[in-house]
Amino acid sequence: MAWRLRLAPETTNIDFFRLQYITLGISAVAVLVSFVSFFVLGFNFGIDFKGGTTIRTESTVPVDVGAYRDALDGLGLGEVTITEVFDPTFDADQHVAQVRISAQEGQEAVTPETIAAVETALQQIDPGIAFPSVESVGPKVSGELIQTAFLAIAAASLGIGLYIWMRFEWQYAMGTIVALLHDVIVTAGIFSLFQIRFDLTIVAALLTILGYSVNDTVVVFDRLRENLLKYKSMPLRDVMNLSVNETLSRTIVTAGTTLLALIPLLIFGGDVIRGFILAMTLGVFIGTYSSVYVAKNIVLWIGLPRGDKAKSSSNKFADIDA
Repeated sequence: MAWRLRLAPETTNIDFFRLQYITLGISAVAVLVSFVSFFVLGFNFGIDFKGGTTIRTESTVPVDVGAYRDALDGLGLGEVTITEVFDPTFDADQHVAQVRISAQEGQEAVTPETIAAVETALQQIDPGIAFPSVESVGPKVSGELIQTAFLAIAAASLGIGLYIWMRFEWQYAMGTIVALLHDVIVTAGIFSLFQIRFDLTIVAALLTILGYSVNDTVVVFDRLRENLLKYKSMPLRDVMNLSVNETLSRTIVTAGTTLLALIPLLIFGGDVIRGFILAMTLGVFIGTYSSVYVAKNIVLWIGLPRGDKAKSSSNKFADIDA
């Protein structure tokens, strides 16, 4: 027999409801603390949401991000992000970077004097450097981006809930939406609580977390629906426990392999993508937790039709392959 690596036993009999009130309490406290942090501490918004200026540089000399940063350290610019730009259409001696500077405290935009000082400092380490473009994002545009970002998260959550309602039943949709909002709010709450920079890449990570979390939740719900037809007289609580145990190995493998890719990036990926990867890593843990402990607990609390009621309330989209 071929040897196979097992991250979880093939059959488990864990009572996931044994501590259901404690786990729901932990989730409720985490959401409450997140909301308090939103209103008391707020977010440490990045340039995308706070406003600032992006200076594009171009040189025949390879970009040295460390040297660029050292040259700008003494200018007191606050948050500065330096990113090397790669493009297959660039010439062999064309090296491009973006220097992003947040707006200074009490100012709506980076002043021309500050931009000139940045350009002078960079010219001292690379006399041949050019600045083909300078773009500024004002506070009005930043405010619109914040509003649009949160609307995108809300619309994605509602769209996923609608799909779950069409694919299963409205009870499943309610459990899914609560679990998704739990994941996004708690992840964003951690960024607020520890004042980790929050920019558009974090919004992209939150939207990705929604997709990851609902994937786990749908697997559990699909197995639950199958088991409800097989074990018609078994209590709903026991059928749910059975369904989670039967999909536990798959859940652990999915989360484990995702973390195998994320953790090295979190350690070695650098400052530019660290916020995105941190949000994704948190989302894997929180999303897995909510699929097991939040979504199904909400469904159990609402209840599901059994027997003839289940047949009469069966959703017409339920048999569509997806």
